[in-house]
Amino acid sequence: MNISTSSSPFTLAVCAEMIFRELPVLERVKRISGLGFQVEIWDWTKHDIDALANSGATFSSMTGYVKGTLADSAGADELLRTAAESVEVAKRLGIPRLNLHGTGLNDEGLPVKPCQQITGAMWLKARDTLERLADLGEQHGVTFVLENLNTDVDHPGVPFARLEDVLALVESVNRPSLRIMLDIYHAQIGEGNLTELIRRCGPYIGEVQVADVPGRCEPGTGEINYPAIAKVLNDIGFRGTVGLEGWASSHDDLALDRFRAAFSF
Repeated sequence: MNISTSSSPFTLAVCAEMIFRELPVLERVKRISGLGFQVEIWDWTKHDIDALANSGATFSSMTGYVKGTLADSAGADELLRTAAESVEVAKRLGIPRLNLHGTGLNDEGLPVKPCQQITGAMWLKARDTLERLADLGEQHGVTFVLENLNTDVDHPGVPFARLEDVLALVESVNRPSLRIMLDIYHAQIGEGNLTELIRRCGPYIGEVQVADVPGRCEPGTGEINYPAIAKVLNDIGFRGTVGLEGWASSHDDLALDRFRAAFSF
């Protein structure tokens, strides 16, 4: 199959936190939207929600909590509390998916509470917390998506970071309001064997995020064969959102062109 810029079977989105960074966030959002992409944001507390709501952009996802953790009681209650606040913001912006991690992350992407060993009790508590989040999502018509991360380069000490762990948790809850935010960049660093991982996660994928390895820049700048990834996603019948969550290797517009080309047939 030849990859071209003709059209994509997927909805393409771009993270406004990582592209056009010389511009104010609102201008980034408008620029990305004007180029035909949906827009991802991270921590909503750092943005002017009224301005974003009036930007004319369509948003794909945002971080679905402000504080909290999955696997301890106090942290889980805080996660649910701030997730409920996040849902209300998501509804104002029309955002369908709210992103989760194995624990709260600071501004540098490091865990607020690092964890080197996951106990059986933590697995059970994490599953219970995700059930509660699925209830919240179902109540409000949004989907929570649990993201896999890598602990070797970007997020050391994050529990439930491996895609294998994320799949096990989401599969055990098995609710439409809880799905996987499948991050290909993190999966390549942490596990590899991407084709098999994608096929196994297929029924539970809520959204896909991409960047190349090494460097976390746009497709075509590293070792991942993104046209092949696009084909696998197409072959398993995925028709959802693929988001660029990576840096531009040189020029932002070129990065977006390369991203679009990698996922267009």
